[in-house]
Amino acid sequence: MTHPVEITFAEIAADRLASHEGRVALIVQPGGKLPSGLPRAARDAAQRAMDSKAGKGLKPGAALELAFPAGMAADALTLVALPSDAGVADARKAGAAIGAKLGKTHTLVLAGGHKRANEVALGIALRGYDFSVYQTKPAEGGEEAGADPIPQSVTHEADTAILADAQADSRPEAADEPVSEKARVTFMVKDPEALAKTAQDAAAVAEGVFFTRDLVNEPANVLTTTDFADRLKAMEEIGLTVEVLEEDQLAELGMRALLGVGQGSESPSKVVVMRWNGGGDEAPLALVGKGVVFDTGGISIKPAAGMEEMTMDMGGAGVVAGVMRTLALRRARANVVGLVGLVENMPDGKAQRPGDIVKSMKGDTIEVINTDAEGRLVLADVLWYAQDRFNPSAVIDLATLTGAVIIALGHDNAGVFANDDALADNLLAAARAEGEGAWRLPLGQPYDSLIKSRLADMKNTGGRAAGSITAAQFLQRFIRKGTPWAHIDIAGVALPPGATDLAPKGATGWGVMTLDRLIRDRYEAK
Repeated sequence: MTHPVEITFAEIAADRLASHEGRVALIVQPGGKLPSGLPRAARDAAQRAMDSKAGKGLKPGAALELAFPAGMAADALTLVALPSDAGVADARKAGAAIGAKLGKTHTLVLAGGHKRANEVALGIALRGYDFSVYQTKPAEGGEEAGADPIPQSVTHEADTAILADAQADSRPEAADEPVSEKARVTFMVKDPEALAKTAQDAAAVAEGVFFTRDLVNEPANVLTTTDFADRLKAMEEIGLTVEVLEEDQLAELGMRALLGVGQGSESPSKVVVMRWNGGGDEAPLALVGKGVVFDTGGISIKPAAGMEEMTMDMGGAGVVAGVMRTLALRRARANVVGLVGLVENMPDGKAQRPGDIVKSMKGDTIEVINTDAEGRLVLADVLWYAQDRFNPSAVIDLATLTGAVIIALGHDNAGVFANDDALADNLLAAARAEGEGAWRLPLGQPYDSLIKSRLADMKNTGGRAAGSITAAQFLQRFIRKGTPWAHIDIAGVALPPGATDLAPKGATGWGVMTLDRLIRDRYEAK
């Protein structure tokens, strides 16, 4: 998997600024003094830049860059504006301004005694993500450049095996790769030992976010249901208990709704259960994720334009996996169970048809109106199984469930639905604290009536009107009375069309930080 950049913490040594080869970044307070260790020529140029119209107009977290600064060995000097009273979001943006320019070199960051230095470091790690495993040539001209991706139409079975091996979680680093060709960061602060301790949990969060991003960015010919399950099973090495339920077990449990989605695919459907027991005897929080590794829409096939992005339809399962990885790495004092339903939705002679009626594990029957409304069928069975087996204190599911939520909220906010105001409020508060956009949307009986079926207990879609809401209403039917539940539709935020403050273009890992914060604040033993 992709790992965050190596960040080490050191005492302030201003004399290193002139001789450092690579990149140098300075955290500068607007109107504040530049460090004395800068050579005079570089100092004068930096001061001129900060006194310019552009420098004075810098917003907190924004940066100016001076190439090949005079009197310094560095390739670039980055001046990052960050007031002493900056908040978490601006501090992470400041780090992101540095992280976006890391390249494959050694970056020296002088943060001094800034109280948000730990958040700057996290911003560097998150924005420094680079998923380039399939690019066979160095990128030229920015992050959009590089070799064309390997087209599946010319990839043979042997090639697929090679790609899968290359992406295995246990893939070793090249033994002869020189350190100079890997990005690394040295963070100079007043108390490096104290900052290093506080940074450990942040490093675990970054690892979880990267794990999620990797999963969402992977092509479907590599990340099959089997490969996905294998990557999750490998997390037993970090302390999780992981169980993989195969199709025969799912059939015995009565998960006909989930199995119906995957019956047209060569990839076997699976449910993976990940457990972290760090909180004593308390009932666990259950996290449930939709893991459709590729979604053609099935017989109700999607338009060709944009279908390549349906590799991200396992985003909910990716977030659950990333959260579980974070909890294990930081040894969280909480009980959490993560369950993901892994399927592939393909058109085939055996594929599910519009008009089919399937029976869920709960026992309710579902008329399949549209085979492209498949994620809720997967979640229905996994939600019921999670409650039946673990009797959780609360349930939160995540899914790239509907295009309708993008129409409603765009790419800046996930849609949140809940049957419990306290859970919803806590979830939204955690999202605000971590700078991840989320907005609560309604539930109600009028929407529920839209999924009434003439032939079965319900149908799997209520049509275009209020599409994200009727999907949530469908899921709510599989939540037991008295169980606090929240559904998060991440269709708009999992893979936005451009770069975000803390992520390059591609998968964002939205939700890992929010759910880790929620668990830390509300479910972890103090």
